Amino acid sequence: LKSKMGSGVILLAAVMEEKVNFVATITKDLLAKGLHAGNLVKEVAKITSGGGGGRPDMAQAGGKNPAKLEEALAQVYGLVKKQLGH
Repeated sequence: LKSKMGSGVILLAAVMEEKVNFVATITKDLLAKGLHAGNLVKEVAKITSGGGGGRPDMAQAGGKNPAKLEEALAQVYGLVKKQLGH
């Protein structure tokens, strides 16, 4: 998926057994602009009462509150803009 996209951020989320799982990946051009997948999933997971992290290009996180998933996903765009300094 990432190789076909060219430039962008992918953040996937799933609820399994009343827990939220997140995976994020970022293309190389955006890494050079300051984006960090580990920091992104860490902030998103906090909203769902969780945590995580990882490398700048790929990271995983988990949360304990699936009811907050929609709210967490709604914050992704703003968090990306913040990392880019906008």
